[in-house]
Amino acid sequence: MTDLASLESFLASCSVDADVFELRPDYRVALIAVDGIEPGPGDDASEALLASAERDVRATMGDASPDSLPRVAAWRDAYRAFGAKPQRTRNSLEALLRRVPGGLPRINRLTDIYNAISIAHQIPIGGEDLAAYVGGARLKRSNGSDPFDTVADGNVVIEYPESGEVIWCDDTGVTCRRWNWRQCRRTQLNDETRAALFILDGLDPLSTEELQAAADELAGHVSRLGPNVTIAQRMIERP
Repeated sequence: MTDLASLESFLASCSVDADVFELRPDYRVALIAVDGIEPGPGDDASEALLASAERDVRATMGDASPDSLPRVAAWRDAYRAFGAKPQRTRNSLEALLRRVPGGLPRINRLTDIYNAISIAHQIPIGGEDLAAYVGGARLKRSNGSDPFDTVADGNVVIEYPESGEVIWCDDTGVTCRRWNWRQCRRTQLNDETRAALFILDGLDPLSTEELQAAADELAGHVSRLGPNVTIAQRMIERP
């Protein structure tokens, strides 16, 4: 999928079901499909970006709890709306913010970049290995029969989301549970990832313009990860 047309075709196949918009009419998502990435460990640029985002978050939050932030509170409300308990299964943004005081883990330059953009813009962002996808990404409410491959007690297991849970999936199964809580094993980014899908989730009070700005910034940083990087973007909003 190294050409722009292929990336755009993949994004055109992605969708958000109507019942998700019924649950949260203010939801919108920015999708970024990337190919041509040259994998590598964290470098000076990714470290500087992540360290700067951490400093800004510490200065902004002070001693406040992440759940006091309006953008985090909005996701807590969204989780409650489909029956999840946000204090037990935290959205990816809140989970990252809670780790900032002790410092976020440094994983590789691709992951470090999107974690930095996530906390800097206070937006949940998912990073997926695009090569592992079968069909387009779809956000829907589960009927309870969607398989999710994960690890429990060190063992690979298949779980099934509760009926009504908001999930990202492809033609094979669940790729992320509870909107932006936990990824499956199959599509996780790894140290060899060369093609990626980034999912930037937005709810009010985040505006569409702010979401697009975050997507553009992420795309700009990812574009330096190889001389042949190709990037396509798409925004999906309520019709």
